[in-house]
Amino acid sequence: MLRRLDEASLETLLARVEEALGRKLPIDESGRQALFAMADGDGRYLIGLAEQLAQLKEKGPLAPARLATLLQKRAPLYDKAQEAHYNLISALHKSLRGSDVDAALYWFARMLDGGEDPKYIARRLVRFAVEDIGMADPQALTQTLAAWDTYDRLGSPEGELAIAQAVIYLGTAPKSNAGYVAFGAAKRAAKSHGSLTPPMHILNAPTKLMKEIGYGQGYEYDPNATDGFSGQNYFPDGMAREEFYNPVERGFEREIVKRLDYWKKLREKKR
Repeated sequence: MLRRLDEASLETLLARVEEALGRKLPIDESGRQALFAMADGDGRYLIGLAEQLAQLKEKGPLAPARLATLLQKRAPLYDKAQEAHYNLISALHKSLRGSDVDAALYWFARMLDGGEDPKYIARRLVRFAVEDIGMADPQALTQTLAAWDTYDRLGSPEGELAIAQAVIYLGTAPKSNAGYVAFGAAKRAAKSHGSLTPPMHILNAPTKLMKEIGYGQGYEYDPNATDGFSGQNYFPDGMAREEFYNPVERGFEREIVKRLDYWKKLREKKR
């Protein structure tokens, strides 16, 4: 990975270029700062700018505005197919996870400035909503999908504001990966237990024969049960009950914890 050079390193590099040229470039301190900004941490690009400037017949010192006119302004250091692309989306994702809204907005703006497709960012925000927020704030998914849809309708630059709003929403939302962890645990359980069939009492019995052999026998319709909860077993026969979903004490999941505890106590009581 090529690392960005800091200002001191760029200054040293520019001094070496002037030494090789045998003369100073026609710029003052503000002009040097403008060159550093154009180079955006890329030493090779700074050398190219200096050589281009040395070939001009302009007399100095040149103001930053004049430099911008004379020299070709580069796009920000960003390659959508290379490491910078993945570094910046990672920075955005982790800033959101850390609830740092301002940093997240900065990385979002950096990606846009580098020419990233806003739809790619919107897609990643949807993933973040379900993976890192989940049921702690179910509206996070709605907000990100709405932002994506708004961008599809308005395009750039107007639609980018909707994505920025989604970034703010995600950054300020409570975080939980409990759903993500639960789904992973359920998939591992499905693989390890094999093709177990559902218990007979929750199987439909569309034929007389199925009824005779016990399909659907003993099934209790939960809405008709006391408390709207039958407490029946819905796991396969031969498989012990497992708990995959463990919500956190944040956001809406605090309410879900109460519901699960309530049903757990009822289930134990009905046994």
